[in-house]
Amino acid sequence: MRDRIRRYVYFTMTIVAVFVVLKTLNWIPLVLQQGTLRTYDSIEAVKAKLNIRDIRVPTYFPQSVTWPPSEIWAQTKPYVATLMVFRRAGTIGPALVISQAASDRTALDDRIRILQVKESVPYDLKGRNALLKVGICEQNDVCSRISWNEGNSAMTVTMKSSPFELIKIAEGLVP
Repeated sequence: MRDRIRRYVYFTMTIVAVFVVLKTLNWIPLVLQQGTLRTYDSIEAVKAKLNIRDIRVPTYFPQSVTWPPSEIWAQTKPYVATLMVFRRAGTIGPALVISQAASDRTALDDRIRILQVKESVPYDLKGRNALLKVGICEQNDVCSRISWNEGNSAMTVTMKSSPFELIKIAEGLVP
């Protein structure tokens, strides 16, 4: 009887030890990769976990686009960047993408690609020099993109729509 109890105790201790080792091995990559690009559940989670304080959120938001963002991506390595993806109600793909990065190499804002640029013009966005592009994206949808520098950040707003709604959103991002 004692041998049987002793075997159960050893078996239980082995299971607990294996569990602890596996949990530790699962935790190590998270520590080593802290700050690399990953998704977050909310803007508040990004601010808390990555200590990014200046995340621009538009003051104007069209009713056709759902709030909160369907996806939020952020990183602090190799540079600080955030990306918010919004959908239209009842659709699957992205309808609006807002990218903010401390680098001009913003590969993050490629969720809505303009396949054919119809017009590209400089635009005065509340005193900032911006570049407004209008064209056609996937499925022959009209797309617009505006980009400008705001302090140390390169801002890009892309939307599947004409530029009128896009400009209102962008103006709401400028203090």
